[in-house]
Amino acid sequence: MTGSSVTRKGWSALAGALCMALATAGEGAGLDQLHAFLAGAKSGKATFRQVVAPRGRAAPQESAGTFAFQRPGKFRWVYEQPFQQLIVGDGGKLWIYDRDLNQVIVRTLDAALGASPAALLSGDNALEKNFTITDGGRADGLEFIDAVPKAADSGFGRVRIGFSDGLPRRMELGDAFGNVTTLDFGRFERNAALDPAQFRFVPPKGADVVGE
Repeated sequence: MTGSSVTRKGWSALAGALCMALATAGEGAGLDQLHAFLAGAKSGKATFRQVVAPRGRAAPQESAGTFAFQRPGKFRWVYEQPFQQLIVGDGGKLWIYDRDLNQVIVRTLDAALGASPAALLSGDNALEKNFTITDGGRADGLEFIDAVPKAADSGFGRVRIGFSDGLPRRMELGDAFGNVTTLDFGRFERNAALDPAQFRFVPPKGADVVGE
């Protein structure tokens, strides 16, 4: 399996990394920073570096790109290297465009997110419905929260989000196959001025559209 295929199969986790946020309750430094982020960030943009460590393989796969979000329900996730891929949530549908394959996958946003890690930041106030949230302690200078999906078929066993200065800095996802995806965020701009057009997607002419 190539690095790109690992990433493409895990699109739901990646799209949800820093798109929108949900409210939760509890005590602890990680939860406090989550609350501060939810209260203060209605939009934002950042860069990301992603490392996927497949179970049983020595060499991790790395990728990088940018993302932007507008709560509730809108986001844009762009892989710039080592391959190009675009993921857009327009508030109603989720679009995944693979430039190399010239293929578009489209799904209803609610059905696509469900109890996946994307629901952690989906903006629809369903966090506690789909996840059990606890304070995750401190590590590497970050304050973490832990989220465990309540649904047995979510595909992910655990999700950790690390905060610093009231902003998400890292997301760690462990899937049902033992793979671990780590996302580190940089140049985060909270409440950035964003062009609404970037949260709309029109399939390119000639692209194979699957799911609609």
